[in-house]
Amino acid sequence: MDKAKQEKNALQRLVAAYGLPRLIITAFLILLLVLAPFVGADLPTQISNIIARFSWNGILVLAMVPMVHSGCGLNFGLPLGIISGLLGATLSIEFGFTGPLSFVMAIVISTPFALVLGAVYGWLLNKIKGGEMMIATYVGFSSVSLMCMMWLILPYKSPNMVWGMAGKGLRTTISLEGYYINVLADFLKIQIGKLVIPVGTILFFAVLALAIWAFLHTKTGTAMTAVGSNPVFARAAGINVDKIRMLSVIMSTWLAAVGILVYEQGFGFVQLYMAPFYMALPAVSAILIGGATVNKATISNVIIGTILFQGIVTMTPTIMNNIIHMDMSEVIRIIASQGMILYALTRKTEGAK
Repeated sequence: MDKAKQEKNALQRLVAAYGLPRLIITAFLILLLVLAPFVGADLPTQISNIIARFSWNGILVLAMVPMVHSGCGLNFGLPLGIISGLLGATLSIEFGFTGPLSFVMAIVISTPFALVLGAVYGWLLNKIKGGEMMIATYVGFSSVSLMCMMWLILPYKSPNMVWGMAGKGLRTTISLEGYYINVLADFLKIQIGKLVIPVGTILFFAVLALAIWAFLHTKTGTAMTAVGSNPVFARAAGINVDKIRMLSVIMSTWLAAVGILVYEQGFGFVQLYMAPFYMALPAVSAILIGGATVNKATISNVIIGTILFQGIVTMTPTIMNNIIHMDMSEVIRIIASQGMILYALTRKTEGAK
């Protein structure tokens, strides 16, 4: 009896640590994977898609961590970093860089944009402490709308990007063929039948995740956590709260710039205009589903949340299409993704125990 009671208590502690909502979502994802072969979906292909989408989106979700730690909340202003990355991508193509070098140069070129926009964004958030997430939403949306005009009037000349007839204004979608398409995904790629593992992209995410984890254990990183936990105590301890908060925003913005470039190399296209408009919501939802709160987030929250969110969004349309034998993939994907986002935002005050 004692042994059975101990096992029950251990199971309860495990469920409490992982979180019942995440346990239910994980069970649902496993159910979808089990159903896949029975409804005619190719299981290795579906697993490959989940891994690929995790590798594309992981860094965008990772970008949430610094701002959460500093008490700036969830980064709904992620489009600012994404815009920095898009500027780096388009200017890299405009300057004539090709192949893997175009990816490196896109990161290099996007970095100063991310640093400047991140600093301005951080300054703004320091002025409105307590309302960061609401202001961040408007900053993100307005920056995307502003860039819709800028993509038309900026003096780009590359024939691979501008509208053919007008000769000016960038296209809505720009192919990365000949540039950095799959530059990370094809590096050390493992393929076993239909199962494809983009090792290079996963390693790139792992390096950045390790760097963030290491930073958070430095003196500055500890100060950032202290600012997020108790800014009054941090200020009394001699920490420059505004400076630390601004640093976290700059880090988040830069990670978002790199994240969109990683997303593009796997997706194969640069998407402009309104494409970044809602990209913050899936990233916010993923980290919340992973167990983060508005003032606490870990690397494990990023990994678990991204896998669960992208797994559900990837698998649900495929399984439902095969069951009802109708092509409703886009409708089902919207329902699944928006439902996950709504669920995540209602759980924002919860976290892993």
